[in-house]
Amino acid sequence: MQVPSPSTREAASMYGTAVAVFLVILVAALQGSAPPKSPFPYRIPLDPEGTLELSWNVSYTQETVYFQLLVRELKAGVLFGMSDRGEMENADLVVLWTDGDSAYFGDAWSDQKGQVHLDSQQDYQLLRAQRTPEGLSLLFKRPFGTCDPEDYVIEDGTVHLVYGILEEPLRALETINTSGLQTGLQRVQLLKPNISIPALPADVRTMEIRAPDVLIPGQVTTYWCHITELPEGFSLHHIVMYEPIVTEGNEALVHHMEVFQCAAEFQSFPQFSGPCDSKMKPERLNYCRHVLAAWALGAKAFYYPEEAGLAFGGPGSSRFLRLEVHYHNPLKIKGRRDSSGIRLYYTATLRRFDAGILELGLVYTPVMAVPPQETAFVLSGYCTDKCTQLALPPSGIHIFASQLHTHLAGRKVVTVLARDGHEMEVVNRDDHYSPHFQEIRMLKKVVSVHPGDVLITSCTYNTEDRKLATVGGFGILEEMCVNYAHYYPRSQLELCKSAVDPGFLQKFFHLVNRFNSEEVCTCPQASVPEQFASVPWNSFSRQVLGALYGFAPISVHCNKSSAVRFQGEWDRQPLPEIISKLEEPSPRCAASRRQSPAGPAVVSIGEGEG
Repeated sequence: MQVPSPSTREAASMYGTAVAVFLVILVAALQGSAPPKSPFPYRIPLDPEGTLELSWNVSYTQETVYFQLLVRELKAGVLFGMSDRGEMENADLVVLWTDGDSAYFGDAWSDQKGQVHLDSQQDYQLLRAQRTPEGLSLLFKRPFGTCDPEDYVIEDGTVHLVYGILEEPLRALETINTSGLQTGLQRVQLLKPNISIPALPADVRTMEIRAPDVLIPGQVTTYWCHITELPEGFSLHHIVMYEPIVTEGNEALVHHMEVFQCAAEFQSFPQFSGPCDSKMKPERLNYCRHVLAAWALGAKAFYYPEEAGLAFGGPGSSRFLRLEVHYHNPLKIKGRRDSSGIRLYYTATLRRFDAGILELGLVYTPVMAVPPQETAFVLSGYCTDKCTQLALPPSGIHIFASQLHTHLAGRKVVTVLARDGHEMEVVNRDDHYSPHFQEIRMLKKVVSVHPGDVLITSCTYNTEDRKLATVGGFGILEEMCVNYAHYYPRSQLELCKSAVDPGFLQKFFHLVNRFNSEEVCTCPQASVPEQFASVPWNSFSRQVLGALYGFAPISVHCNKSSAVRFQGEWDRQPLPEIISKLEEPSPRCAASRRQSPAGPAVVSIGEGEG
């Protein structure tokens, strides 16, 4: 068997890297125990069995991510990398492989057929390869941006990590096709914000909202709902932090968790613990929708700013809470029990400000729709200057965290702040958004919103697999476009969203009917979803609908927490005028390539520790 034959220069580079790796291993062995604080604060299992575990840290000064990959049961090698949506084709990869005699570590990529190729530009750099009692530990780094056309640009939002297991030694790297491997994906936010952690108050107390020893169903996806309640007479407190509690051994199964507070208008809620889609679930549980805490795989503790806390308890607040746990069980493991949940940290010493949640984006209405067979159709919802002028306090509000939300067709979400017709800054952006990975994310920078500002939330949808238009609504096959913005000080404004004026949408249906031989049902008794279902989707109807959403007047929902609109005229409002837009972020390349090897590194892996 042969390995790829490198040039003399590449061989020298490989030899130098191998020596460097050996020296690092030697130094690590001489140093003895690791420092008490982990240099890799973030950790996730990559595969359902937990045989691959990824830890990482971020250097914003170097614009580099440091990875530590633990391979518990090494066979003939492993692939790790990133791709646009978690596919193994067109993926940016790093590969550890062996030809039976020597082991190699190299930057690679896969083409649209899944064939793996060695990258001419080696941007993944191996820093250490070491056998530990747990398995093989690989320490390597990668710049955020490389300006290599085969590389993925690491951005602030969701990253789809991919992996593959090599079962047999290889004659050459180019013999790998990902279609023949055991592969998988994991979603994570790699670029965690580098923000200081506020000190907790001296009188902080904790409360655990946990699943009650649930027997995890042996199916791929389960959403488990559990109702619990606060103690009788529980007074007003501020939540100042929360963190996940994941049952040991279930780290690869517990995908995300949320705690919701129920509506105060109901005196009681029935006890329930079971699948959220169960026919036995009481209808009233649908009124438990006020988010208190949300966690997703890879996230750590969530802290409120030291001057603010989330109010819960006390008069006018429901004592009932709903815990929702998403179990992702692709291997359909049976017999596993779980008591995971979220630990709330709260204080009776109220902070200066109540935190609030402002719902931005599109109203849940079928008048906002996406045609079928679209790859990137954009819908935008507006929180207008008229609403913020009327509803926000004179000193404005400060957004410190954000949770983006769509249903299954969502691919990108962004909220932009505009002032006096000029886009000023991005509130939150996720260019690789997945509806299967939603978490409340602390912002790298607090965004201040003043009266008269505009907040524009835009969602990009892919409906290539659909034959009918996808309308807005609550159903999972309908769509949403939402940003739950966490801010302080809390104001009366709870929802600031928009939708196209229904009258102008009817003009669209009439126009399409006139220009097509097929009959479009524009009769008054037809519902909007029925009207959209009868549209013949050709280039004309697609472009006209997109243009309509880009210029037609909107209906604005500028709502108080009581779901009542602020006083004023909110129908047939003009779209906010935007004179200048922010430039699209362009990837920055790593400053220097002097240390980048020209070919794969030869890896020397000794038995035992060090």
